[in-house]
Amino acid sequence: MDGKSLIGLVSYGVYMIVGLVALALELWAFADCLRHRPTLFVAASKRTKTFWLALTGVALAIGALSLWGAGGSFSLFGIAAVTAASVYLADVRPALKEAGSGGNRNVGPYGPW
Repeated sequence: MDGKSLIGLVSYGVYMIVGLVALALELWAFADCLRHRPTLFVAASKRTKTFWLALTGVALAIGALSLWGAGGSFSLFGIAAVTAASVYLADVRPALKEAGSGGNRNVGPYGPW
């Protein structure tokens, strides 16, 4: 095996691992969006559940197609899909958890008691 094919093999493996991690992130965002009630999205002042399901579902489909079709290579659509899933997980998910907890009275300054 010469150096050129070894570099190609290693880069393919790295892209495949990154693609699998991206697909797992998109799957996590989609599954988390499925399990929340639609009223929580409105209570958290985020878009509707249908909007986030469509966005994370399309992101999941793009991630699966890019992994299956191109061997984990990233295109502009793949980066947009990871960005959409990351926005959901970093912004919407914590707001839904906050809205879902309601007015929990047993919370002190350092957590629940």
